[in-house]
Amino acid sequence: MGISNPKKMVALIAGPTASGKTALALQLAQSRNVVIINADSAQVYSDLPILSAQPTESEQRSAPHRLFGYLDGQTHCSAARWANDAKNAIEEAHDAGALPVLVGGSGLYIQTLLDGIAPIPDIDPELRARIRALPVEQAYAALQKRDPAMAATLGPADIIRITRALEVIEGTGRSISEWRKIKTGGIAQDISLRPLLLLPPREWLYQRCDMRFEQMMQSGAIQEVEALLAQQMPHDAPIMRAIGVPEIAALLDGTMSEAEAIERGQIATRQYAKRQFTWFRNQAPAAWPRIVDEINDSNRHYFETIFQ
Repeated sequence: MGISNPKKMVALIAGPTASGKTALALQLAQSRNVVIINADSAQVYSDLPILSAQPTESEQRSAPHRLFGYLDGQTHCSAARWANDAKNAIEEAHDAGALPVLVGGSGLYIQTLLDGIAPIPDIDPELRARIRALPVEQAYAALQKRDPAMAATLGPADIIRITRALEVIEGTGRSISEWRKIKTGGIAQDISLRPLLLLPPREWLYQRCDMRFEQMMQSGAIQEVEALLAQQMPHDAPIMRAIGVPEIAALLDGTMSEAEAIERGQIATRQYAKRQFTWFRNQAPAAWPRIVDEINDSNRHYFETIFQ
């Protein structure tokens, strides 16, 4: 990576949405020279700063922030794309003598940055388009013939993973499971990682999810989605599936009341938080320090010791 900082230290604050990651990163910025780097797949987009819970303008002025709102909603951001951008941001922070602090809840992004990604060659666009146009039943049947072992690991309705597995074996002649045994580009061996997982009590977390979504609705999220819809983006664009967008879109077209949109958005947020919580609890290394209590003044001192 060409990192000039001899310690190559990188801090990581990870966990589900609404768990308090941003507040802890900003606290860390008060006591040392840091660069806060976004590791959340929704926060890379400039179109929804409120609905994706990006740090406010004043918060971003209090410390250098990178990879927040740096892409427009029509740009697809893969884990590999983000990982490459994060490597550059980490290197720039180290060159400036600052501590890079990764903050986010996208486990796949973080995993890709640290462990690398399978070097699957680019798939021919025509082959990809042809496979992705198949009905899910037909695609699954084709995968069962070409790669039965991989098909057995997927649900028959999981169209995204089915078509990806099918296009890889058709385009490369090797199963995607074989490719995944090879990882390249990870930085875990080249840095001194200081990770911290926030896994607070579910009830506390869900209450924060509910409160925050309602605050978003009152603080401009409706106007954000209205402006997004005016761009007439494809319905399958990732940003169109962001939490809150379908619910607010239904509010704007008159098919859902504001109270119902808030309730549905809160449910979607809690479900997302649950998935993130489960991922980090089961997939993150057991040795990573974890805060399993509510984040408050009584345990912030522990947080500070992680990054010594």
